[in-house]
Amino acid sequence: MFKWIAAVIGYMYFRFPGAILGFIIGTLIDNWTRGSGGAFKQMFGQQEEQKVSPGDFELNLLSLCSLVIKADGQVSQSEMDYVRSYFVQAYGKERANATFRTFNELIKNREISASRISQYLAARTKYPARLQIIHFLFGIAQADGRVSEAEARVIQEIAGYLRIGRMDFESLKAMFFKSADNAYKILEIEKSATDAEVKKAYRNMVKKYHPDKLGHMDEAYRKGAREKFNKVQEAYDQIQKERGL
Repeated sequence: MFKWIAAVIGYMYFRFPGAILGFIIGTLIDNWTRGSGGAFKQMFGQQEEQKVSPGDFELNLLSLCSLVIKADGQVSQSEMDYVRSYFVQAYGKERANATFRTFNELIKNREISASRISQYLAARTKYPARLQIIHFLFGIAQADGRVSEAEARVIQEIAGYLRIGRMDFESLKAMFFKSADNAYKILEIEKSATDAEVKKAYRNMVKKYHPDKLGHMDEAYRKGAREKFNKVQEAYDQIQKERGL
């Protein structure tokens, strides 16, 4: 591509000699970009997808946890125990303790920004992993027996910054709230949906929440994926029973 651009520019300034020289230089650039595409993309701002280091991910996740725990103005021991248990299961006791220690020393007493942290993670994590983060935060809120409206609002705010779709958020939320149309919300459909639409929604949700989507992550996250997957199955079974499908 560059050889023709360089040839045209060369012709504009130096006529045919410039076109020949531009073609040669452009050919060299084309060959170089094919051989070192990564370096070229970085030079021109077209970087590969950014990634977050395990340590940064854990500290940022713990910071979001702290926002949910403090959302209703009460620091529940059961919620704190839930977080610790989750981190130990996901990363091992030694690594989890190191993360908590770093958080307490460097972050705990500072102002924590849901916007900054969530946007940072949104740019560096895949969508299924972000869905699991929201599911985990709801799990924390429910650890003391109920999800308060204040906790739900904070989680919804975080979900927005994480670029979680509205229907996906409502589906996850419905897994932790009981209501008459709860099963339909989990499948992201209206109660007036046809039987065919129910079946289609179920298939779509199975694909979205299948545990294999988080096969690259730690066991705790895969466990969370299985929990969501089971909730989808329970919702579908309930609707089938109600409709006699």
